[in-house]
Amino acid sequence: MTTRGVLYVHSAPRALCPHVEWAVGGVLGVRVSLDWIRQPAAAGHWRVELSWQGEPGTASRLASALRGWQLLRYEVTSEPCATAEGERYSSTPTLGIFHAVTGIHGDILIPEDRLRAVLLRAKTEGSDLEAELARLLGKPWDDELEPFRYAGEGAPVRWLHQVV
Repeated sequence: MTTRGVLYVHSAPRALCPHVEWAVGGVLGVRVSLDWIRQPAAAGHWRVELSWQGEPGTASRLASALRGWQLLRYEVTSEPCATAEGERYSSTPTLGIFHAVTGIHGDILIPEDRLRAVLLRAKTEGSDLEAELARLLGKPWDDELEPFRYAGEGAPVRWLHQVV
């Protein structure tokens, strides 16, 4: 069973680009050479998009391979398939990594236990329910990444298939 998805590196310093290619190639099991373009939203940074196809869990492995590089902004998505839900990972230098399960139409699916925990915190600790729900939906990550997403419109996309 395979799924497909997209890796969006929204912002990477030039020196980090070969390391991103090496890490992605290690996950996909193929040599990767990406067509980087300048990122106008951040001077001296570059961006790239890569469509991939692989087994379920590939998005998680890609996000993990890129995790921890402080100057990197990226998102990884995977579509749902017969054996797995879809996923979305977002990462920024200031917020770290966000993970969400996604449905067939790309909507974020929030597990019942996480919703109950947010409601309990709002009731017992007086936390801001709206802010808690926004965090569950990844709004802080979307807000930070939005200028970098728009700056990349029209970027070329390359398809890679994982060797299985």
